[in-house]
Amino acid sequence: MKRLLLVVWLLLGAGGAWGQVTLSGVVRDSLTQRPLPQASVFVLNTTLGTTTDAQGRFVLHAVPIGGYVLAATYLGYKLRQQFVVAAAAPLTADLQLVPSPHALGEVVVRTKPTPPEQLELFKQLFLGTSSLSRRCKLRNPAVLAISYEPVKHHLEATATDVLEVDNLALGYRLSFYNLTFRADFEDVMVYATTQMQVRFQELTGSPTQERHWAEHRAQAYRGSLLHFLRAAYTGQLLTQGFWLQRLQRLPNRRWAAADSTVRARQAAGEQLALASLPAATWRYLLEPHTVSVLHPAQLPIDSVRQVDSQGQVQLRFRDYLAVSYGPEPVDANYRLPGTITGRRRYLLQESVLGLRQPGGIALSANGVLAQPLDLPAEGYWGFEKIGELLPLDYQSPVVPRP
Repeated sequence: MKRLLLVVWLLLGAGGAWGQVTLSGVVRDSLTQRPLPQASVFVLNTTLGTTTDAQGRFVLHAVPIGGYVLAATYLGYKLRQQFVVAAAAPLTADLQLVPSPHALGEVVVRTKPTPPEQLELFKQLFLGTSSLSRRCKLRNPAVLAISYEPVKHHLEATATDVLEVDNLALGYRLSFYNLTFRADFEDVMVYATTQMQVRFQELTGSPTQERHWAEHRAQAYRGSLLHFLRAAYTGQLLTQGFWLQRLQRLPNRRWAAADSTVRARQAAGEQLALASLPAATWRYLLEPHTVSVLHPAQLPIDSVRQVDSQGQVQLRFRDYLAVSYGPEPVDANYRLPGTITGRRRYLLQESVLGLRQPGGIALSANGVLAQPLDLPAEGYWGFEKIGELLPLDYQSPVVPRP
């Protein structure tokens, strides 16, 4: 069994239904209460943003109805975040920023700059290696503090300031606040966890660039986890090109028996040699600890999607959910870990979802999960990273490709 790449993204902030409201308010100094002009105000994980006027006032139009995180920044102040629930009526918010304890213009100097090979490893793990990810550029890599322990097979990265990335394939500038990234390597498996708060800003380009960006955004959306979650909310998974199957991961009894035999003989003080055990025992020890059983039948939508009496949609399934998507081709750079061939081996985008909470996970209309870390994704969705990351207010004009 090939082992899959596992990546978990935590996107803080949530939107609800597709209705829209106007959000206005003022940004102030929390100590003096004076308004802060030219402060940046934005909705996390969207392209919605503006700046305050001379009186510290701001207006955001077309804000999605539901719960989300409103943020504000100003030079010399800490990032301010406020969870707001928008209903059908216009909403107001008073954002009070706390002065930063660090002096303005303070420069952090590192005595040991990040080795180039560690920075390159971080870029591969964080930005990704897909065709779109390779067009992502770190604008300020000096803000990264990267720690790599080869013995423990562990990499950790934090940002001392806002990390900025230009996605030249999708036409976005991404600003990552409070970034924390961890990756643990186990054989050919990489477990990566990213905690981040993202601001999207659209880049300005020529008409030709704008057209290419629109095409690439639609390409990134088709078959993505965001596409899957939105289709799950509306109950259109099957009609939009997704194929669902039940996947079980069971203990490998042959490996367990062989391992028990070896451990028992070692406990008895026996020095094991190649000829002291049957060849089959050594062969079974090389097998994976678990085996995957993929049920061939396609699952009906009501086996993975439930709606409660209040209209709340939940994603719920048994064991694991194997998801295949065919309308969008597999990226030419995609490999399962452990494969070295350059030949494209897979015709379908194949991913696996697991539920960490047996009761299911709540889902909103624009594809936001109530608890994102409770739905780890493997396979192709683990391969897709920053290069395919879209804002929550993105809407694809056409979903399935014929």
